[in-house]
Amino acid sequence: MEWFTAPEYWLSRLVFQRALAGLYLVAFLTAALQFRALLGARGMLPVPRFVAQVPFRQSPSLFHLRYSDRLFAACAWTGCAVSAALLAGLDGLLPLGAAMALWLVPWALYLSIVNVGQTWYSFGWESLLLETGFLAVFLGNDEVAPPILVLFLLRWILFRVEFGAGLIKMRGDACWRKLTCLYHHHETQPMPGPLSWFFHRLPKPLHRVEAAANHVTQLFVPFLLFAPQPVATAAASLMILTQLWLVASGNFAWLNWIAIVLAVPALELPSGQRSFPAAPVWYEAVVLAVGALLLFLSYHPVVNMLSRRQVMNRSFDPLHLVNAYGAFGSVSRIRYEVVVEGTLDDVPRETSDWREYEFKGKPGDPRRWPRQFAPYHLRLDWLMWFAALSPAYAGPWFGALVERLLENDRDTLKLLRGSPFPPDEPPRHIRARLFRYRYTTWRELRETGACWQRTYVREYLPPTRLAEAAQRP
Repeated sequence: MEWFTAPEYWLSRLVFQRALAGLYLVAFLTAALQFRALLGARGMLPVPRFVAQVPFRQSPSLFHLRYSDRLFAACAWTGCAVSAALLAGLDGLLPLGAAMALWLVPWALYLSIVNVGQTWYSFGWESLLLETGFLAVFLGNDEVAPPILVLFLLRWILFRVEFGAGLIKMRGDACWRKLTCLYHHHETQPMPGPLSWFFHRLPKPLHRVEAAANHVTQLFVPFLLFAPQPVATAAASLMILTQLWLVASGNFAWLNWIAIVLAVPALELPSGQRSFPAAPVWYEAVVLAVGALLLFLSYHPVVNMLSRRQVMNRSFDPLHLVNAYGAFGSVSRIRYEVVVEGTLDDVPRETSDWREYEFKGKPGDPRRWPRQFAPYHLRLDWLMWFAALSPAYAGPWFGALVERLLENDRDTLKLLRGSPFPPDEPPRHIRARLFRYRYTTWRELRETGACWQRTYVREYLPPTRLAEAAQRP
């Protein structure tokens, strides 16, 4: 069937596949390096406890069959290896069926991780990677030209990402309608980057232009993805530029990067025409059947987008095949941070030698400038931002974090910049205090060298010793 494929998009497919493999590699590397403290058998939210409470049908994962830290590590590092092979182009050297099977491996492995990841994997970009990765299985290799239906469905994902985010903003915080949200966003976002201070200090009229441009890109431009060329290419290019602006202004794991990757199949790259053999009948049948299934499953995300009670980042099936997306439906006006401290004193006092734990990404020492981590995802740092918004967000895991800090747990300390205590001398007590953070002014920056100014607000967790921490939920 000649209408089934679009040979002119072969280079777009190639760039998309290699870039997606790179994001898979980052995701699996993140899992491999962080899981023991977060989800391991002695983690803050252990997988064995989760699978004992949640049935397989609600969270399909191979870890329902068996769990051990060694098996989790094997899955994560296998995902890294397969992703690296795909990044190197191994799928192009295999027969079509084998290439599809190879692309299915990282999707199945990452689904197994996400479905037992609990709070640590509750971010929208997890489902976005799975939905995109599932479609990539059916995009083909050098044996066939790119299927038009799969290219369309990839644009459909990007449409829902952008349009859903635009709608949630307009329905949510009034500052988006007033074009004033970016007066605050760069300062209060979950994890600022090295340039966020400068973005925050841009003139307010430019912040209003930023907000207006965001509305145009998210509410109007997505429809142009389905227009003929070169309009679709122009729309996708504008989305890529917008996402690169977001990459420069903060650390949002791989959210912005996967949006950029999703825009690639809409680009008609200058590559010359290539001839491909006719697609096998079995392949056409599989692609058409999968496409029909995904369009059918799109019903719930569409209803959600059109609803006045629209929700962000919702999966409507346990395989994360078609999901709802959105971000920053509301913007915080004030930045709060939880500062965790420990002391060696047997009887903790305000005058004790309290030593602060520094996290890798979240603000701590006012003089320490933020670093760029995205697309790598610092999961604990992100959850600490939510913990500062409300202790309810931290209820399931914060007590376990304190307990492991009191033990000088090696895996937990690897998630931090380091411990202020020697390995053989853990703290006797841990406390947490809530501070208000704001960016310094230009004058304050010149005089102090600090990018943050912080003010004590209240006690978040009173001084706690090991026995008390173990009793916390």
